Amino acid sequence: WISPWIVGFLAFMLAPIAMSLYYSLTDYNLLEAPLWIGASNYRRMLGDGVFGTVLKNTAVYAVFSIPLCTVLAVVIAALLNGRIRFRGLFRAAVFIPTLVPLAASAMVWMWLFNGEYGLINKALSLVGVRGPNWLMDASWVMPALVLMSLWGIGQAVVTYLAALQDVPPTLYEAAAIDGMGVLRRFWNVTLPMISPVILFNVITLTIGTVQVFAVPYVMSKAAPGGPDREMYFFTSYMYDNAFVFGQMGYASALAWVQLLVILALTGLMFLVSRRVVYYRAG
Repeated sequence: WISPWIVGFLAFMLAPIAMSLYYSLTDYNLLEAPLWIGASNYRRMLGDGVFGTVLKNTAVYAVFSIPLCTVLAVVIAALLNGRIRFRGLFRAAVFIPTLVPLAASAMVWMWLFNGEYGLINKALSLVGVRGPNWLMDASWVMPALVLMSLWGIGQAVVTYLAALQDVPPTLYEAAAIDGMGVLRRFWNVTLPMISPVILFNVITLTIGTVQVFAVPYVMSKAAPGGPDREMYFFTSYMYDNAFVFGQMGYASALAWVQLLVILALTGLMFLVSRRVVYYRAG
């Protein structure tokens, strides 16, 4: 009964993983047989200036995007958890953007960020502010991408809503009797009770952020990497090495470095969670 799953795992997961590890130790251009070169691909990264650039861009994007998305998702979930009119409509409006394909979303945001005709700059002009050329000015590319990342928080909002509805009302009643205000109840009761869900969402968001590819790749297609390569991320560089430059060996090495980074960050978050995440006793 489990043999179809085992066969599928071996053929489509374990075998490609093993092959990529082998390719990372070879010079492989997809057209000729792989040539064994040992750890040369990994040593190459140390002197690769583009590798340093994409690593920095990905780190900066993650440092700003992950906290902003997490805080905004929790706040919106808390607001939608209250008794407000048209609550179902607002919940649907928050979640629907997550159903839009990333390539389509990127095209819409390219129009919104247009320096001359975009709606964002048009709105800013109404209050006397001259908007920047978002996607062509190296100083504004990263803020634009971080702003766009907030578009996809709907899925996290839904999970936070489920967690908020699972908080025992008796805890809020006890906190109110102790004289806690709304903000203190949220800080001392709500956040600890939903902290396991926050940890889950932060981990999945971190993995997705480190692997970000579709949106910056589509938005910078006209000018690869954007101005000063500010829109060039780790996965984009890995993709280019594999399918544009024909350096599958180096791309495989980049993929394994990306995996190690994700594992290290996940392990660090689990380590920190021992002090800040509260798990209710069964």
